[in-house]
Amino acid sequence: MNLNLLQLLASAGPLLWVLLALSLYVVYLAALRFQVLGRLQGSPDATIERARVTTTASGPAAALAEMDWNGLPTPAVTVLRAGLGRAERGTGAAVGAMNAAVLAEDARLYAGIQALGTAAQVGPLLGLLGTVIGMVRSFLVFSQTTSPTTAQLATGISEALVNTGAGLIVAIVAYVARGALRARADRIAVDMERVREELPGWLSRPAGKPLDFEFESGVARR
Repeated sequence: MNLNLLQLLASAGPLLWVLLALSLYVVYLAALRFQVLGRLQGSPDATIERARVTTTASGPAAALAEMDWNGLPTPAVTVLRAGLGRAERGTGAAVGAMNAAVLAEDARLYAGIQALGTAAQVGPLLGLLGTVIGMVRSFLVFSQTTSPTTAQLATGISEALVNTGAGLIVAIVAYVARGALRARADRIAVDMERVREELPGWLSRPAGKPLDFEFESGVARR
C-alpha cells in the first residue's frame, strides 16, 4: 500500500512539488502569525482604565509615566501611549498621533493575511494546471496506440487527480487560517479603536477634577 501511494505521488509530476512547497509556506506563515497575534492579544482593559483614572486626576504626563512602567505591549496600549505622548500639544495632536499609531499597528496585525488569501487562490489554479497536463498526457496515449492499456492511461489520470486534490487541500488550509487570523486581528483592532475614540474625552476633562465615581477596596462605585 505504501509503495502504491509513493508511485501515485511520483506520477503526479513536478507541479506536485510546487504545491508541496506552497503548502509548507502556508503552514509556516499561519503558525508564525498565530504566534505573533497570541502575544498581542492580552487584555488591555486594566491598563486603559488606570490610564483613564490617572489622566483625569493628574494629567496625561502622569498617565504616560505610569504606562511606561506598567503598560502591556499590546496595540491598544501602543495607540494610547502615542496619544498621551502628544496630549500636551492639544487634543488634535493627540488624535493625529493615535491615527498614525493605528495605521502602523494595523499593518502589523494584518501582515501575512493577504498572502494567505493569495495562496488560497493560487493553490487550486496550480492544481487545475496539473489536471490539464495530466489529461493531455492521457490523450497523447491515444495518439500513440489505438488500444491503450490501463497502466498507460493511469499515469496521466493520476497526475490530474493528485494535483487537483493537492491544490484543494492547500486552498482549504489557507482559507481557514486566513479567516481565523483575520477574526483574531479584528478583535485586537477593536481595542485600538476604543482607545482612539475615548482618549479625546479624557483630555477634555481638566486634570484634577473629581471623578463621578470613587474607588473602595479596588472596586469602582458610582
